[in-house]
Parts: sequence; structure tokens; C-alpha cells
Amino acid sequence: MKSPIKLRLTGFLATVALGAVLIGWTERHSWRQIGQLQARFGAMQDGGYHLADYLEAAILRFNHTLLRFDLREEPTDRVRFQEETDALKVWLAQQLERSSAASERELLRQIASAFDQYLIKAFLTLEQSAQINGPGSPAALLARTEKESSHLLTLATQLAHAQRQSLQSALSDAHLALAELKFLLALSLGLLVLLSLSLTVLVYRGMIGPLRVKLIETRALVERQEKLASLGALAAGVAHEIRNPLTAIKARLFTQRKLLPENSEPLEDNRFISDEIFRLDKIIKDFLLFARPSEPQLELVKATAPFRELAGLFRPELERNSIELKCEFLADPQVRGDLQQLKQVLINLIKNAAESIGQRGAITLRTRTKPARFGSRSTTAAVLEVEDTGDGIPPAVQKRLFDPFFTTKETGAGLGLCIAARILEKHGGLLEYQTQVGQGAIFSVILPIAQSPEREPARSD
Repeated sequence: MKSPIKLRLTGFLATVALGAVLIGWTERHSWRQIGQLQARFGAMQDGGYHLADYLEAAILRFNHTLLRFDLREEPTDRVRFQEETDALKVWLAQQLERSSAASERELLRQIASAFDQYLIKAFLTLEQSAQINGPGSPAALLARTEKESSHLLTLATQLAHAQRQSLQSALSDAHLALAELKFLLALSLGLLVLLSLSLTVLVYRGMIGPLRVKLIETRALVERQEKLASLGALAAGVAHEIRNPLTAIKARLFTQRKLLPENSEPLEDNRFISDEIFRLDKIIKDFLLFARPSEPQLELVKATAPFRELAGLFRPELERNSIELKCEFLADPQVRGDLQQLKQVLINLIKNAAESIGQRGAITLRTRTKPARFGSRSTTAAVLEVEDTGDGIPPAVQKRLFDPFFTTKETGAGLGLCIAARILEKHGGLLEYQTQVGQGAIFSVILPIAQSPEREPARSD
């Protein structure tokens, strides 16, 4: 199973790859749009959009040359007419090759065809004018030339209209392309900002945040260990000094009890004092266990073994309080531990769960596995959970849950969870909890799974 940091890093890299693809596509699309706009506006700069005006002026110039030749009959006018019309035919062919709009190409083909017809009739007019002695009627020649060129001029007007439409289309496309380019640039900028924020969040959550939490936890752990070490040394001395007088008091009470009559008030006082001394003695034993926990006798133990023994022990007592005891053994790995000490930890957790419920509820004893970290080592761990349906643990109590001598019980010493945590520390394990006010609590004993000798890999020489 991947760790959260690896999942976040994989997601970030996928986002970066997607962002790079999007930015690359944006850049390619933008350059293509810019190239198309440059080509279209380059055509306008080359004079293609002035073609109709040029053509109309050329036709009028040809008509003027024809009229002047008819009136003056100068050979140079005929030669000039021939040269200019040839040049216009070549120019029309060039414009037809350059044109990209279908409507303009069709009009240019019609103009070229109409211009050929115009030249045939124009040269026929020149021949007729050369055969007639003397100039003809200027009005008749003007009417004839205007009639022959009227179709060409109409086509030129249509071409001018098509060119204006093409120009408007080019300008409209330019505005759309610029708007699209602005949107894509804004999108790319937003994506870069998002990637930067994602990287910042990833670095903080994946590296800085956990390190900060780890530093705080380590500092709190060091402070707690220092307090526990000082308290342990003090507790050992105080407990030893208190235990000797308590032993003497218990002996005198036992002797005195034999001399007191039955059902007397002094005998009741004697028994009361004896019970309180017994409770003090138990507190001192817990105190010494907390101060100097015994070393566990480690052996291979099935994770369900302590639960199976304790279930039969606690079920009758819990049923008297209408508390149902459930067992959910989802896994049964082996751990290295001291069975008696593990039972002591779980007894404390089960008693706390029962006291949290009071009457009518359920306690679930569960075993399962999960990945866990023990120091700098990651491995699969066995989890022994005690879940209750009690009132949960308030936030103010959670802060001091593992503090020595802190308790919310009237008769408790506040050492149960401290001793449980110290025992699990000796086992190389952890004690964790999850709780929510009004929805109960789950206390988890987490121990590394032990590899049995038969499963250990053989060494090759």
C-alpha cells in the first residue's frame, strides 16, 4: 500500500503532466491562429484587397484608350492598349492563384472570361475603326465601349463587395482569435498558479506539516519521559517507605480483630480501616509497577489468545449490566509478547469501556492487521481493539489521558493507562485511541507481527 505522501506526489505529478499538455496545446493552438491571421493580413498588405478598384480603373482606362484611338487614329494608342491588356491578363492569372476565398476565385474566373470577350470586341472595334476613313461618331463609340465593359464593371463591383465581406470576416476572426488567445493565456496563468499552490500544499502537508507534528510529539514525549523518570525514582522511594508502616498496621489490625466482639462498632471500624489499607496497598503496587515495570517474558502469542481468555472472564459480569460483549476476530497473526502483561493491559481497557457505558451498551473485542510505523521502521502490525458504545472522551480529558494520577473516577488512582502504555513500550508496541463525544471510543493495542522461525527465509552462503 502506498503511503499518503506517495499518493499526493503521484497526484501532483499527474496534475503537472496534464498542465504541461494543456499549456503545450494552448501554445500550439495560439501560434496556429496567429499564423493564419498573419497570412490573411499579409494578403491585404500585398494589395489583394484592392483588386476590384484596380480592375475597375484599368477597364475605364482601356475604354478611354479605345475612344482616343478612334478619334485620333494614332498607332501608339493601339500598341499601348495591347500592352496594357496583356499585362492585366497576366495580373488576373496571378490574383487567381493567390486568392484563397472560394467566392473571390469564382468571380475572378468570371472576370477573366468576360475580359476575354471584352478584348475580342475591343479589337474588332479597332479593326472596324481602321477600315473606316475618318473618325466615327464619338457618341456612338462611347456608347459601344460602355456597353461592352458594363458586364466587366458589374463583376468588378461584385468582387469589391466580396472582398469587403472577406475583410469583415477576417477582422471578425481576428477578434475571436484574440479573445480565445486571452482566455487561453488566462487559463494557463491560472493553471500555473494552481500548480504552484498545489506544490506548496504538497510540500507543507507531505514534509513540513508532518515534521512539525513529529517535532511537537517528540518534544512532548521527551518531556513526559523526563517527568516519568523523575516520578519513577521518587515513587520507588516513597512506596517503599509507605509499604513498611502499612504492613505493620495490617498486622495490628488482624490481632485486634480477634479481640473485638462480633457485631460491635469497633469491629466495623476495624474492617473499614482494613479495607482502606488494602486499597492503599493496591495503589502502592500499581505505583511500583508504574515506576519499575517488570521486563516482559516475550514468547510467540496468537493475537486472539488474550481476548479469548478475557471474554469468558468478563461476559457474566457485563451481562448483569446489560452490556453485550462481541468478538470480531478478523485476523489472528502471531506477536512476540508476555501473555500475562498483555492481559493486564486489555483488562484495564475493558474495565474502562464498561465504566464508560454504565448500563446497556456493547463492547467489541476486535483483532485485525494494518500497516504501522515503529520508530523509523514500517511494517505490518497486529491490532487488538476494545471498542465501546459509551459517552466518548471529552477534548479536555484527552489532553491529560496518559498523565500519571489524572483520573475522572471517584476511586481511581489514574495509573491504569500509564501502566498500559509503559507495558506496551516494553513490548515495542503502541497504545492509540479514537473517540468522539457521544459516540464511544476505540482503544488499540498495536504490536509488530512476529515472523515465526519456519517462515524465516533461508540464508544462502
